[in-house]
Amino acid sequence: MRHATEAAFYCKARGAHKPLCTGNISKNMTRSIKKGPYIDAKLMKKITGKTPENSGVINTWARGSDIAPEMVGFTFGVHNGRKHIEVLVTDDMVGHKLGEFAPTKTFHRHGGKMQKELEVKKKEAEITAAKAAKAAA
Repeated sequence: MRHATEAAFYCKARGAHKPLCTGNISKNMTRSIKKGPYIDAKLMKKITGKTPENSGVINTWARGSDIAPEMVGFTFGVHNGRKHIEVLVTDDMVGHKLGEFAPTKTFHRHGGKMQKELEVKKKEAEITAAKAAKAAA
């Protein structure tokens, strides 16, 4: 390799090293440009001929579907495995997947003794602040 961001292979015909890719080497391969973005056919059928104002929430299980410019303004109910989470599509979301905006896992909190102590201190501070405000009033 000539550069850290450039992988090369040896070409026997020309007797030279040629770069495979010139950009950053990523772990995931993107979808082929020839194929185009993946947009679920049933999802497109549900929004064709409708306007975002007169259509309600459109429920879908197609988390892997790309967001197209035609979807801007619509509200989708994206399934996260348990329930449908409402996602209002904006211009910034075009090109992303629907599933990116409906998390499948809920973060509760980190456990442990230290976390409980912090929560108790926070609750005590709120109580003292409420008492001080009540006394001032």
